[in-house]
Formats: sequence, structure tokens, C-alpha cells
Amino acid sequence: MSQQTALSFTITAKDAASHARSGIIRTRRGEFETPCFMPVGTQGTVKTFTPKELEELGARVILANAYHLYVRPGLDVIRSSGGLHKFMGWRHSILTDSGGYQIFSLASLRKVSDEGVSFNAHFDGKEIFLTPERVIEIQELMGSDIAMVLDECPPHTATEKEIERSLKRTHLWAERSKAAHKDKTQILFGIVQGGIYPRLRKESLERIVYLDFDGYALGGLSVGEPKEVMCELIQDIAPQMPCDKPRYFMGLGSPLELLEAVSYGIDIFDCVNPTRSGRNGTAFTHRGKVVVRNGAYANDPKPLDPDCSCYACSNFSRAYIRHLFNSSEILGPRLVSYHNVHFFIGLMKNARGSIIKGKFLDFKKDFEHNYDEKHR
Repeated sequence: MSQQTALSFTITAKDAASHARSGIIRTRRGEFETPCFMPVGTQGTVKTFTPKELEELGARVILANAYHLYVRPGLDVIRSSGGLHKFMGWRHSILTDSGGYQIFSLASLRKVSDEGVSFNAHFDGKEIFLTPERVIEIQELMGSDIAMVLDECPPHTATEKEIERSLKRTHLWAERSKAAHKDKTQILFGIVQGGIYPRLRKESLERIVYLDFDGYALGGLSVGEPKEVMCELIQDIAPQMPCDKPRYFMGLGSPLELLEAVSYGIDIFDCVNPTRSGRNGTAFTHRGKVVVRNGAYANDPKPLDPDCSCYACSNFSRAYIRHLFNSSEILGPRLVSYHNVHFFIGLMKNARGSIIKGKFLDFKKDFEHNYDEKHR
């Protein structure tokens, strides 16, 4: 690269039978191993967790959302608190999402032009105008370790012509974001879009790679498109992404899909599934999902996951946790969320270990054999 950044990415092992690889990413606040799962702290907190609990689970990087934090509590509050890390009480790495997904998810509240995005804030209706340059400035002022460019994330139902038009805007914004990025101790990732169309995905990858970012993300997938379409696109695009840079799949949260993406060389993942499902009483286990609120668990003495050693599984039964949910006790959502984040972080840790041992596909096959997505 023409200018030095804080990024150091070292590949520590490659799987001979797939594209899977293990590595270490070093930011200005430390390092984390890949493949890894980032717990999502959209509002500056991973829901129901303290930072100490996340550390205990092995999390060394989490995600926060620049758009949401800019809207509330606001940049002045975060800056006067000494930056996002001190504000949150988190001493490890933070990746901030730019708000591009909100262009998709808050479609009724925004207007998009080549210049930027005009939002009506989701909680008070206040109008906010964000440009690619302003989004970079916000992330620099917050002090996140990894920043994302602003991109346009169209719905999976968009036509090829609509995607083609949106790509021009995404690529224009990527150019402007790169030019606006001044803090070279902060890592900057570009985002590949292109919908469900392989030709446009490849075109977007070529354009984004040409701009020479520190890492590259796949965006605009896992947003409602058929699973088989998403898997085909990962299989096609991921191995073409630069092998010497980190590869990030945004918003992927199914255990089977995570391992599939790892097999094609993806390094970083995030999703709200572990905590959102946890708050609703659904646990991810090595045998599949367990909806602990179901009546079948009313007198079940087993832990959420008999193959798990986390605090929740080591100390509490399904019957007790079901009782907590039925009694509207906050400990119920906390325990299932704790287990789920432990499960996702552990799944990636075990995947790393299998890559290093040269047995990743055996690990993947064994997990798939035991995991029943319909298990309840």
C-alpha cells in the first residue's frame, strides 16, 4: 500500500482441501485470531452483556454501528467521554459499521442520492444528512479500530438494472471514502456489492480491489435471498478476494452457513442472531436449535447443550431457564444469550483449530452430521 496503516494480517495456516485459512489480525488495540465471530453491539453494547463477560468468552473484537451511535447519544457525548472505547468500557478492537445497511433496513425513513443519504432518525424523526466523507469523519472521531465505507445495500429483489445503478453509487462512495480517510492508524474496509448477480459481484470486486483497501467485505447478502443462491455467490466470489487481506462476510448468522463460508476463505463474521435468539429463548446447540420456552422442557434437567461447558450450561437446567422466561425474569435472556455467544465464538475457535491441524473438512462434515436445523 502507498501509506502505512495499523493493519497487520498474518495467515497462520491454510487447509489443503478447501480455501479455509486461519490468521491473526492486529489493530492498534491488540490482535484477534481468524476465522472469528464478532458479537454485535449496535448501540454501543452487546445486549445483556458486560464487557467483562465478553472478555471471558474470548471476544477480542466487537461491532458497533456508527449510524445508530451518531443519532443517539451523538458524537459530542462520545467524544467528551474519551472516544467509543472508553464510552463503552471496552479495551479491545471495535469495528464500526457505516450505516449502509440502514439504507436497506430503514428504507421508509431515507432518501438516497449520489451526494449522500438523508435520514429521518428512527426514534425522533430528526433529519440527518450523511455523506461518505462525513461517515468516515464520524468513525475517525469515534476512534474505532476498523471502519467501513458507506455503501448502498439494495434489496435482494432488485432487478439487474437497479443493482447496476446502485453499484455506480457504491463505487463512487468508496472512492470518496478512501480519499477522505485521514487516520492511517485506523483500518478501512471496502465493501463488495452486486446483489444476486455473479457478473455484477465480480465487477464490484474488481472496482473495490482497485482502490486498495485494508480489507474487503461481502455486503448485501443474507438479506432474504434463497440460501442456495447465497452459497453459490460465496463459492464464486470469496476465493477471488485478495488472499493477503482480511475477508469479512457481513451479517451471516447460521452455524452451517458460517462453516460453509469459512471453507471458501472468509475470515470475519458478525450477526445479531446469537443475542436476538437468546432474548427470545432460542439456544444454538451442537445438535441444533433448542427453543427452551417450549413445554417439552418444563421438567428437563439437561443443560441447554450437553456438549457445552459455558457458565449457563454448567450450572442451569432447561427447566430452570424455561421457568425464568415464563416468569419474565431477565436472567433467562441473559443465560441463553451468554450460551449463544459462547457457542458462536467457540465454533470459530474450533474451526481455527481444525484448519491448523489440517482437518477442517472433517470437522465441518462432523458438525453438519450432528446439527439438525429443524431441531426444537
